[in-house]
Amino acid sequence: MILIKKLSVDFIEEIKTLFAEIFTNEPWNDDWSDENQLHNYILDLTGNRNSLAIGLFEDEKFIGMALGSIKHWYTGTEYYIDEFCIKSQKQGKGIGTKFLAMVEKFVEEKGISHIFLQTERTVPAFEFYKKNGFTELCDHVSFVKEFR
Repeated sequence: MILIKKLSVDFIEEIKTLFAEIFTNEPWNDDWSDENQLHNYILDLTGNRNSLAIGLFEDEKFIGMALGSIKHWYTGTEYYIDEFCIKSQKQGKGIGTKFLAMVEKFVEEKGISHIFLQTERTVPAFEFYKKNGFTELCDHVSFVKEFR
């Protein structure tokens, strides 16, 4: 049985474990070895007034999550997803698509009119989101400025 649950900051250890398991491996290979940095990042995503963390559970096992925040914009209220992931062993079986549909239904029922997210063109997530009806914002540009 697959179901979703709204997660709180009380679930932070489980979120950190799954997050690190997924994103320290292919295709991301992120270095989350700094436990303090990982803890603070997940706290940023789950511990704010506008945070919305949704967990995916299969037979009561935590296998996926959508971590983000609610943002109020002139075109309507958005769910800005910072992180969306499924346990690696569960990928490629349609579970991510099912989870995304469940998240869409959940936020739509809360009066949210848009989901906004970013990903890189070079990772499988790019095609996943396109396949699931997301539209690429061709005029949208991301910038970064480093201070090192």
